[in-house]
Amino acid sequence: MREDNQSSTLEFILLGVTGQQDQEDFFFTLFLFIYPITLIGNLLIILAIRSDVRLHNPMYFFLANLSFVDILFSSVTIPKMLANHLLHSKAISFGGCLTQLYFMIALGNTDSYILAAMAYDRAVAISRPLHYTTIMSPWTCVLLVVGSWVVGNANALPHTLLTARLSFCGNKEVANFYCDITPLLKLSCSDILFNVRMMYLGVGVFSVPLLCIIISYVQVFSTVLRVPSTKGVLKAFSTCGSHLTVVFLYYGTVMGMYFRPLSSYSLKDAIITVMYMAVTPMLNPFIYSLRNRDMKAALGILLCKRISL
Repeated sequence: MREDNQSSTLEFILLGVTGQQDQEDFFFTLFLFIYPITLIGNLLIILAIRSDVRLHNPMYFFLANLSFVDILFSSVTIPKMLANHLLHSKAISFGGCLTQLYFMIALGNTDSYILAAMAYDRAVAISRPLHYTTIMSPWTCVLLVVGSWVVGNANALPHTLLTARLSFCGNKEVANFYCDITPLLKLSCSDILFNVRMMYLGVGVFSVPLLCIIISYVQVFSTVLRVPSTKGVLKAFSTCGSHLTVVFLYYGTVMGMYFRPLSSYSLKDAIITVMYMAVTPMLNPFIYSLRNRDMKAALGILLCKRISL
């Protein structure tokens, strides 16, 4: 059992991405560049979808929610990292650490389930176009988004509560630039067997939307391959290309981080987390807008309105 006053006195030391000061200066500059672009890019996506009536359909409804989650996802960790660097401090309180852990897990899971909802939407649009408006009704879309948030938070709560019960007796140096579950478990002097089992159960929950995405695209590809027109095939792939790019970026890095034994984690793995915590949320607006004529048109109209004001 940890001491009763641990929550009020314990502080962790965030080692950063590499732990080397000259390299940390580089990552500070990188994050200082990435974070505003992430905020502005995703906010523009949300405003463009809201302002253009042509984009008031399920696909863009999910995209707007994905952009909102990405803004929050980046904001959980990057501002703290930037502030610590400016203040020449690496400390984070026990409560602040648990807060980062909770929202990182909750938003990461929510992100993955919204990506699954987007894949389902594309599968219905391509394989059952005549029934699309019936299946993907406004109520269904709202239910899918609300369900993503509920599952994300439900998965984050037990991990956070179990971590809060651990004792941390010696080393308090977290091998990352934010409080992630794996380096915290490695620091604990408590019995972490149950926590580790719950972590891998959480990985299983996180894998469910990936399975849904795979099933959805199997349906998409089986339908597309039956289309005799080459133009129809190209149109279908262009519709799904942006989403698949985001899925590969996101799940590729997350699987590289968490789908392996706890004992194999070290500080060098923090570089992997930079990809899905910072780079992917920044790239999403560009991926979805550059390959989408409707989105580019909506962004152009939005920017023209802002400039004329």
